[in-house]
Amino acid sequence: MGMHVLVIGAAGMIGRKLVARIAADGGIGGRKVDKLSLVDVVPPEMPPGFTGKAWAADISSPGEAVQMVAGRPELIFHLAAIVSGEAEADFDKGYRINLDGTRLLFEAIRAEGMKQPYMPRVVFTSSIAVFGAPFPGAINDEFFTTPLTSYGTQKAIGELLLADYSRRGIFDGIGIRLPTICIRPGKPNKAASGFFSGILREPLAGQEAVLPVPDTVMHWHASPRAAVGFLLHAATLDTAPLGARRNLTMPGLAATVAEQIEALRRVAGDKAVALIKRVPDETIGRIVAGWPRRFEAKRAEALGFQAEKNFDEIIRVHIEDELGGRLP
Repeated sequence: MGMHVLVIGAAGMIGRKLVARIAADGGIGGRKVDKLSLVDVVPPEMPPGFTGKAWAADISSPGEAVQMVAGRPELIFHLAAIVSGEAEADFDKGYRINLDGTRLLFEAIRAEGMKQPYMPRVVFTSSIAVFGAPFPGAINDEFFTTPLTSYGTQKAIGELLLADYSRRGIFDGIGIRLPTICIRPGKPNKAASGFFSGILREPLAGQEAVLPVPDTVMHWHASPRAAVGFLLHAATLDTAPLGARRNLTMPGLAATVAEQIEALRRVAGDKAVALIKRVPDETIGRIVAGWPRRFEAKRAEALGFQAEKNFDEIIRVHIEDELGGRLP
């Protein structure tokens, strides 16, 4: 029996890669996927060979989430969100999409289950932005969530809702706190963390990049390929060992900007590094200063989640997946 999968945020960078991987594999965890429902604020592309529908919708608009779950998908990936910088700049929009949209989705699942029994697996992308300074040297699985941004606050509330709706048996939820995804392909977005990708992506393409923070800034990273791996692993994981603690910090790689640049030098040479221009930006510097740097993601690792082990590997993933396996 084939599975029906709903991807909300399917036109975003990770959403597109997730859908492409499902299409390439033909299934998830050994189960065939035959029907896809793909939604985003712009129409996502439906891969060939699948029944289902791809359409544009705003998850925070009344009635839209009801339409998304009307086909009773067994597996729901909730990736829809506006990013950190935009959520900080536009308070209303951040809460409308990231909080109200999430609540409307969860309520739509509950309403569907009240008609007749329905309990899908829900995989929710959270963020390490749920944590706020001051930090220990490495943040373990017992560290509390005290976010210092509106985006982090919205994600933390989403985690609480996910845990409670799962406890009530409304759905079987798992929240995965993504590291900063690096190297993001395509054009820069409004995420305050965008430069972590930009200082590698642009020089690898022979273009200039701006670095707004000092070389000493350390952060927690994983590649887009690793992020898709996290989502697919979360989709099939036995959630019983999670107990009531449904949200997990994903494994990643702690690296300073200087270490990123040295990895770039090893892979692409001094010519690429020379394309990085240092232009300090106080606003970005302030936001980044409140971010976590290093984690001990022991729970997730024990459950089989995996990320890269060094930054050269992250750069090689980008070259393989985005540049056809070689530098221009």
